[in-house]
Amino acid sequence: MNDPRDTQVTAEQTAREEALIEEVVASFEGAGDERLKVLMQSLTRHLHAFIREVRLTEDEWNLAIKFLTDAGHITTGTRQEFVLLSDVLGASMQVVAINNPEHANATEATVFGPFFVEDAPEIQIGEDMAFGAAGEPCFVAGTVKGVDGEAIPGARIEVWEADEDGFYDVQYDDGRMAARAHLYADENGEYDFWGLFPTPYPIPYDGPVGQILAAVGRSPVRASHLHFMVTAPGYRTLVTHIFVRGDEQLVIGDSVFGVKESLIKDFAHHPAEAPTPDGRDLGGRAWCETRFDIVLAPGEGEGMRVSGA
Repeated sequence: MNDPRDTQVTAEQTAREEALIEEVVASFEGAGDERLKVLMQSLTRHLHAFIREVRLTEDEWNLAIKFLTDAGHITTGTRQEFVLLSDVLGASMQVVAINNPEHANATEATVFGPFFVEDAPEIQIGEDMAFGAAGEPCFVAGTVKGVDGEAIPGARIEVWEADEDGFYDVQYDDGRMAARAHLYADENGEYDFWGLFPTPYPIPYDGPVGQILAAVGRSPVRASHLHFMVTAPGYRTLVTHIFVRGDEQLVIGDSVFGVKESLIKDFAHHPAEAPTPDGRDLGGRAWCETRFDIVLAPGEGEGMRVSGA
């Protein structure tokens, strides 16, 4: 079979290809939903432009179809290979960026992740959200304010993270609920809780997406992070993480491109004998602490939740 990349593209061939594009684009003119028509026509133009730019071979196209088929086969109720594909291509973060534009000094958003669970247990300020999950205890404190500096009393703060082995509770098969909770900011917009020092972990890489990463020499590992989702009436919902300054994965690169400089925080480590901020007895364990002051942008309703790893 001839390789189209070795063939000079004549004016006649160009006209033939462009005629096909216009035919396909026109086929969506009857869409009842105007937004759907815009999406399908734009997708058609961009897809055909890619095919023509790289002069895609039939073998390459068949391999792409096999990749998508394999991604569908490995996807389950707890494993979404297409989300992983979106993540590693940076598409998830691009959608987050478009739907969460910068607003004054508001805290930046990042991907939602696939491990959020509705109805996580409520804890009071100062309590422990680890619920027995393994890891170094970490005291997290901060405030929730608007861009005008006014405190937001009662803001709901959802937090969740992996344990020191890099696994979320839902990745275990024993039904545990650990390293996740929600709490509310106090009357001054302040909050604090005990969690775990974040550790790096790989996204699932035993499937088609992992094969792509291996083929191009990219790491599947995510930089260490702690998830937050913060909601309050009259404010844009914030979905974000904080990352650990000094984590070597920040240099190597976060596999889903979720890191933003403003979200990298200092974590101070303390020996077991050092007194904790709230006097908590940690049973002779070393511990750490960090601060995360949250600023919400104004806006009603739900913000953009884009699932990522």
